[in-house]
Amino acid sequence: MAAADIEIPTGLRRKTLRCAIYTRKSTEEGLEQTFNTLDAQRDAAEAFIRSQRQEGWVVLPDMYDDGGFTGANMDRPALQKLLQDVRDGFVDCVMVYKVDRLTRSLLDFSRIIEVLDKHGVTFVSVTQQFNTTNSLGRLTLNILLSFAQFEREMISERTRDKMSAARRKGRWVGGIPMLGYDLGDKGTGLVVNGGEADRVRAIFDLYLEYGSLIPVVQELNRRDWRMKAWTTRMGTSAGGHEFTKNRLYSLLTNMVYVGKVDFGGQVYQGEHEGIVEPGIWQSVHDRLRFNSKTGGRQIRNKYGAVLKGILRCGSCDVGMVHTYTQRAPNKLYRYYVCVNAHQKGYNQCQTRSVSAPVIEQAVVEQIRRISANPDVVGDVVRQLDEQRAAGVDGLEREKRIIEKELQRLGEETAGLVIATGKLATDRMAELQDRVAALERQLRDVRDQLAESVGQTVDAASVRKTLREFDGIWAEMTPREQEKFVKTLVERVTYDGATCTVTVGFRTAGIRQLCLEVENR
Repeated sequence: MAAADIEIPTGLRRKTLRCAIYTRKSTEEGLEQTFNTLDAQRDAAEAFIRSQRQEGWVVLPDMYDDGGFTGANMDRPALQKLLQDVRDGFVDCVMVYKVDRLTRSLLDFSRIIEVLDKHGVTFVSVTQQFNTTNSLGRLTLNILLSFAQFEREMISERTRDKMSAARRKGRWVGGIPMLGYDLGDKGTGLVVNGGEADRVRAIFDLYLEYGSLIPVVQELNRRDWRMKAWTTRMGTSAGGHEFTKNRLYSLLTNMVYVGKVDFGGQVYQGEHEGIVEPGIWQSVHDRLRFNSKTGGRQIRNKYGAVLKGILRCGSCDVGMVHTYTQRAPNKLYRYYVCVNAHQKGYNQCQTRSVSAPVIEQAVVEQIRRISANPDVVGDVVRQLDEQRAAGVDGLEREKRIIEKELQRLGEETAGLVIATGKLATDRMAELQDRVAALERQLRDVRDQLAESVGQTVDAASVRKTLREFDGIWAEMTPREQEKFVKTLVERVTYDGATCTVTVGFRTAGIRQLCLEVENR
């Protein structure tokens, strides 16, 4: 019989071992080259697999390459694809050039190995020989990864120290490019862009002319002037956004434009050239500081904006903020303005703004009218009951989900009790922390359920409470009125196009109000 006709017994045949090669590089530098480090890692792994061909090892055609991704976490597309293929049963062996190409974190490594072990997949490093199926191999891996994590942390500390020293010397150390400058050779330093620098100076002049951010934003958008646009190393376009109030404020307060660098609260003379006169920059800065409101929350609401935080624009479905103007020493005009209109100009919203006293009085009148109409009271009570029932159902679902997850974690913990080694210890610690957090969450849900189940509101209690509304309201200070309304009302929507006001009530708030009135 010819050699080619000899049949190999089934028991002696080599099992095919499907090998997936994973490669990684932390930065994108050099990846544009014809033969880069990812190619070198893959070549070394393929050579190793060819040496094991007689054992049935074969290379999978899929590429698992993460170029420009750190090994400090698992947020990498190729790694996630690889793990999914492992779960789907397409991989028998995961191969890397060195262990730190897979990860530099011990915790992440334990999670990856857990997935591989669960699906019977082996792990091989071309330059570091060990076997992950025994405790000695796992110990060796943990030691290597400990040094890899230490190296990563040392690199991070050196990088931070280097950047801090560069900042103190006034050097540009990277970040989002800004209007008026281009990056120098090799991406270092700032070089003045003549055309953009003229625009920056014009923007500063416009603010001094108008004296307010919104008119300047509107003028810039009318001229179709945009923020800095640039092209990334990967060739994609970035930036070029339209101006908003916040973006304009950031531009006007950037000390880079006067040739300086702000680092850690200290100002240093920069190595780059300034494009705005220091006197103009200081005038703009002083004007901004004069126009800005104080950052204190209570000061911002010292005029008793009772709908602050609960009023929304019906046209844009965004919040409406309280503000005011003072045209005479003793004449104050309060109003609420849509955030879109406030940030981008009044032409961006149909609702725009509304007088604060007018809409606050409209909400108070809606609350007052409820008690005078039995049908309305019945509708409110029915809505409150529906809201309460929906809340109870949601809490019940959350309770079941938590209990199911606690049961699953308990089963996993029981399976690890007999395990030994670092990986099992780490996983046990994770499980204990997760169980403790879920038990606290379950206690909160049960307390809410116990409180919600008995929260029924009857029409008589609602009518009695609202009948005494006028007397209660008249005795309150503006701060107390704000608290009162927020206890009773969950959300107010104002639609400027139709001049309609919609009030959404709180179930628990009305019940709490009823109890307070009954106990008076």
